[in-house]
Amino acid sequence: MKKGNVDLSLLSGVLEEYAGIKGSLITILQHTQEIYGYLPVEAIKLISEKTSIPTSEIMGVGTFYTQFRFEPVGKYLIMLCQGTACHVNSSQLILQTIKDELGIDDGETTEDGLFSLECVACLGCCSLSPVMMINGDTYGSLTPTKAIEIINRLREEAAQ
Repeated sequence: MKKGNVDLSLLSGVLEEYAGIKGSLITILQHTQEIYGYLPVEAIKLISEKTSIPTSEIMGVGTFYTQFRFEPVGKYLIMLCQGTACHVNSSQLILQTIKDELGIDDGETTEDGLFSLECVACLGCCSLSPVMMINGDTYGSLTPTKAIEIINRLREEAAQ
């Protein structure tokens, strides 16, 4: 079953496994986001149908936890640390550099769908501060120049 651009059949295994288990909503949402990269409205409606949990409750849970996204993210998800060590070591300057380079704000995705920017409380890499993660790869001891070089390298990789 496909609604819009979302293939809902990808959710069937998850819903079969967890739909009857009380208290499994967060797990279902986590698996849904793993499948699609975010929580599509169509998937939320299907989850509601299969679990008998009202969509309003699902949305309440989804918006409460910062791990969940309701919009697709770019090919490269930049998570920029804003923890104390990073803040002290100029993460705000790195943030401004990335925003200027990509033309987006925290929580936004570039028009070409290549980059998304997300400021996070802490990445747990304080000795590398300031630090960012892009699709699970860690980049530390950032400077504005180094941040732009990383972005440009990813642009080149995506173009190939």
